[in-house]
This record gives sequence, structure tokens and C-alpha cells, in this order.
Amino acid sequence: MSLNAKFEVLSFDEAEAALRAPEDAARPRTLVVFAGNELAMSERVKALLKEAQAQIERAAGATKFKGKAGSALEILAPVGVAASRLLVIGVGAGNSDDSDKPAKFEDYLSLGGQTAGKLAVGAAAVVLFDLPEAPSEPAAAAAQFALGGWLRAYKFDQYKTKKKDEDKDGPIEIQLGVADAESAKAHVLEATHTAEAVVLARTLVNEPANVLSPAEFARRASELMKLGVEVEILDEKAMAELGMRALLGVGQGSENESRLVVLRWNGGAAGAAPVAFVGKGVVFDTGGISIKPAASMEDMKGDMAGAAAVTGALYAIAARKAKANVVGVLGLVENMPDGKAQRPGDIVKSMSGQTIEVINTDAEGRLVLADALTYVIEKHKPAAVVDLATLTGAILVALGQEYAGLFSNNDDLSERLTKAGTATGEKLWRFPMGPYYDKLIDSKFADMKNTGGRHGGSITAAQFLHRFVGKTPWAHLDIAGTGMGSPSSDVNQSWGSGFGVRLLDRLVKDHYEG
Repeated sequence: MSLNAKFEVLSFDEAEAALRAPEDAARPRTLVVFAGNELAMSERVKALLKEAQAQIERAAGATKFKGKAGSALEILAPVGVAASRLLVIGVGAGNSDDSDKPAKFEDYLSLGGQTAGKLAVGAAAVVLFDLPEAPSEPAAAAAQFALGGWLRAYKFDQYKTKKKDEDKDGPIEIQLGVADAESAKAHVLEATHTAEAVVLARTLVNEPANVLSPAEFARRASELMKLGVEVEILDEKAMAELGMRALLGVGQGSENESRLVVLRWNGGAAGAAPVAFVGKGVVFDTGGISIKPAASMEDMKGDMAGAAAVTGALYAIAARKAKANVVGVLGLVENMPDGKAQRPGDIVKSMSGQTIEVINTDAEGRLVLADALTYVIEKHKPAAVVDLATLTGAILVALGQEYAGLFSNNDDLSERLTKAGTATGEKLWRFPMGPYYDKLIDSKFADMKNTGGRHGGSITAAQFLHRFVGKTPWAHLDIAGTGMGSPSSDVNQSWGSGFGVRLLDRLVKDHYEG
């Protein structure tokens, strides 16, 4: 995957030497430094900017810049600095905390995004990653900074035939000066793979459904074979032989045939049970016969964000040669209201043998996941399974777009996921489950129905999935509010966020690698 920013990791001395090199008139250089509260800077930065200090103080006074995190001060033609532009990025805390030190790696990620956001496309910059108070893990912090820059620089514009001149100038080129260049290079290389994985997921989510059919999604996922991932693609005939009538029922109204994609990374001990990730991949969701309103239906091209996240996570895991066994399963369908489409009131038999009364054809994602979960548990006997799905609008009502909903039958797995979410900034909030909610999906005519009514919609959807996992440690992540149409942030200006890629990769790194 190509990235819209390039990072060259240098030592502080090498970065200062690069700063003294002749400037390319066609690409004016920007020097980026960091300041804490009341313009506090490191000794190295203060020495470098000694001649410009009075100019910086005047500019800061005029703009009321005090070094608060998220703020920035721009100075053109700085005195005594071999750069056409000086950018001072604030890293100071708010009034409630006197510390100048970012509290967690999420802050360094945001700092990288903020910095990239201040650099024009095609810009050349030297960044001295020398904060007023050094991070406890400088190399890892520098990698998070670079990752934030890559994620912020991402654009999905390949379908625009008329681009602005500034969008034709190539990637941002950043020379990143750090305390320990050799250590930082290894961390930044791994961050490169993470960035590529998130970009892959974002692009899949952003693609229009007339391009990204189930078959095309499967083809793109199969490109992970280049990284050593084993790929198996099941067509409709193979799924029918396995009894996947729940999944196949969703796609039977579409001219585009459904697919089930199995991605396997074998980096752990031979025979060790894998951790499994399952992604809902409804490449377009009209709602079927229970058709959705026309307003904003175009957003339903993103109803495969769960499958995109699983694909991206397997990319990241394979690219860094993780010492773990991981299986990813993508249930890829298109939900259309053709004359062959399933109807409300139809009863289908899932791969598990359980029967489902389809009350609402727009509650289709759980039907796809039911068979995908059964498949991975029966075929791969995972130590744990996590599914991701843009499953319910109800989760948006409950959580907005700041957290994804977490539902689970296992406290340890929930705790691991929550910690991974906190570490990556892809935050989760756990919801209750139990017999009261479960009985709401009992059916008069089948083993269960696919909706439980208006109240507790996200919970009853999770209760539905719970019936297909048995005693396997399982978690369901409802990413309807975070996987697509997410708010702009320091590290994401894209409609598709790639939410879940870093979360799953961190889960594997912290808990499943040997």
C-alpha cells in the first residue's frame, strides 16, 4: 500500500546537518519543533533557535500561543534558521495539569497527525522530535508520531479526474530527528506496516459498491498471500454444501454472488489454537425487502467495515511476522431487494443447524455472522473469537461515535480488548448481556428470530450471535458508529476510519504471541 507521507529517521545531529543543507527552492523547507506550557523547549531546540527567540516570543504574544497541546505557531523566514518556515507545535497540558509530558502513546499519535495536518502536500520538513520532557520510551513514541502522520496524510481521491494543483505534488517528506535513530528505525518500520494496514482498510470502506463486489473484495483480500497469509475463498456452491443458508439468504437477491474468505497466518507454534477474527462484509445494504429510506442510503457501501478491519489486521499481523496463529473470516454479501430476495417471515436453517425466522431483512449482518462464526469455530477450534460489524443503529444512539460497543461471554477477553482499545485510542465500552435479553429473540415458529424489537437493539443483536459460539471465548464489537462516517480527528480525515485494525493487532501482540 502506498502512503502519502515519507519518514526518514535520523539522529538529532543528522537532522541538524540536513537542516543546514541547501534548501530546494521548489520545495521550501519547514522546521518543526515542540514547545510545552509557556513556550518551554528542550535545551537542544533552544540552542538551535537562539537567534530566532525574540521573533518567536513576539509572534507568540501576538497570537496568544502558549504551547498548549493542539495549538501551533507559524513563523515565516525565521531569523538564523535554515528553513523558510518554522512551525512550533504545542505539547503542553491544559490548566488542570501542570505536566508538559503527553500521558500516553495516543497523544504522540495525535501529535503526528497534528504536525502532518500543518504540512502541505508535497512539503519537505525536518522534525526535531525533542520534546520539553522526553517520553519514557522515545523510540516507540517516535513511531507513534510517524504513524499519526501517515494516517493523517491519507486521502481517497482516485476517482477525482480534476485535482487541485497542490494535490499533485506527491507525498510529504519528513526527516525525523530522534535521540536513538537505530532503535527508532525498527519501531518506525513496524509502524509503517500498521499504517499500510489501516490505509488498506480505509480504502476498502471508501470504495463504491459498484467497484467492490463480494468477488472483488475477495480478490483484494487474496493479495495478502504476498505476505505469507494462506487464503481460501468459498463460493456459493461450497457454502451451500456446508449448510450456510443464513449467509446465503442475505445475498440471494443480488446479482453479485456471495463469498466467504478465510485468511490464515501461521506464525505461532504448530498446532497451537489460533485467535480468530470474523468480519461482517455487506458490501452494500439496501435493507432488502425491508428496504431502507433513500436518505443517506449511499453510506451503506460502508457496511463491510468489519470485514475491512479484519483484512487490515491480518495485513499488519503478517507484515510484522507476528509469532501467533491468527484466522480471519470475511462474510461477503450484498443485500438487494430482487424478486429472489428473502422475505420477512422466511425461515432459514443456519450452518449450526439452528433455524432463524427472518422478521426484518434489514437485520442481515447477524445472519452473515452466524454462519461465519459457526464455520470458524467448527473448522479452526480457536482459543478465542472476536467479530466486528457495523451491526446496529442502536449503538450510535447509545455511544455516539467515540466508542464501539463491546459484548462478550468472557471477562478476560473483554478486559484484554478494552486495554488494547485504550492503548490504541480505538476505545470500547462493554454492554450487559443475559437471559432477559436473550428471550426477546425467541420465535414462535423457529429456534429464534433475527430481531428482538426496538428496545436494547444492540444487545439483542449480540444475544443472537451468542447462540452460535457455544463455550468458545467470544466478543462482539459493534462498530456502526466508528467504522464509517466517523468524525474528523487529528489522525483521520477520511470517511472510512479503518477502526479495529490497530485494536486487533495490539490484542494479538499483547496476548497471543508466543
